[in-house]
Amino acid sequence: MSETIDTAELGEKIVNVLKTIYDPEIPVDIYELGLIYDVFVNEDNDVKILMTLTTPNCPVAETLPLEVEEKVKSLDAVKDAEVEITFDPPWTQELMSEEAKLELGML
Repeated sequence: MSETIDTAELGEKIVNVLKTIYDPEIPVDIYELGLIYDVFVNEDNDVKILMTLTTPNCPVAETLPLEVEEKVKSLDAVKDAEVEITFDPPWTQELMSEEAKLELGML
């Protein structure tokens, strides 16, 4: 009998992976920064991540989405992963978690 993993559990594992990815200019992970808008997991364990960047001209605009995709795909339970970048709504500091604000001395 093969091990099954529900989508909620897989979602948590994906979030844990996202918390290992950092914006190179800010010492906070992309999840706590509020760059991840949504994570979708379907019954086939295909993953779609809707994310943004701090600015449209972000120096890591080419590499960061690829890093997110690769790290999420590295999870055994994930069949495929796709990252979609959006700037609607645009990222603001209000999207940051309390933890991120504290880390950056904003609280």
